[in-house]
Amino acid sequence: MKVILLDYVFKHGVAGEVIDVADGFARNYLIPSGLAVKATPAEMKRATRLREQAAARRAALENQLNELARQIDGVELVFSRRAAITGKLFGSVTSQEIADSLMEETGVDINRRRIGHQPLRETGTHEVLVRLGNETDPTIKVTIVAEQDMAAWLAERDEAEGAREDDESAGEETVEAVDTAEIVDGETIS
Repeated sequence: MKVILLDYVFKHGVAGEVIDVADGFARNYLIPSGLAVKATPAEMKRATRLREQAAARRAALENQLNELARQIDGVELVFSRRAAITGKLFGSVTSQEIADSLMEETGVDINRRRIGHQPLRETGTHEVLVRLGNETDPTIKVTIVAEQDMAAWLAERDEAEGAREDDESAGEETVEAVDTAEIVDGETIS
């Protein structure tokens, strides 16, 4: 019997597909549970509308995933953990902890199963892949610092950010000086 699926049916198809199944399967399971209807000419027209709606929903979901990927790509998360002198952690940083920290940092709630696949067990900076199912998979930078080194690491990071801000402000002053200069016959006149 030919039926049109109204919803996803495991190992058979998705909404809007016309499939051929055993008569008993259609009469006893698919049609009574509302998962399919018999393929008549009127229902075939309705199936084309279902396919169009499903395509529109997939496109909207894809746009949402791309926007989500842009929001979380390159986010840096910092964890402080007890560690041995060799850099090995007494425990690990799990994907659930990364998901929770990402939620606090960006407000984006990601299922832990989409984040990486291995618990992180060493200090340092790690690139963790987030699988969203679209064409781009964003990466999160996870930095793990030993508890005893956290104060020194924070001071070093603040110093580096201060130096970067000084470099940016010096670059802006140079650009302003060039903008105010007059250019005559290809020569700069101050």
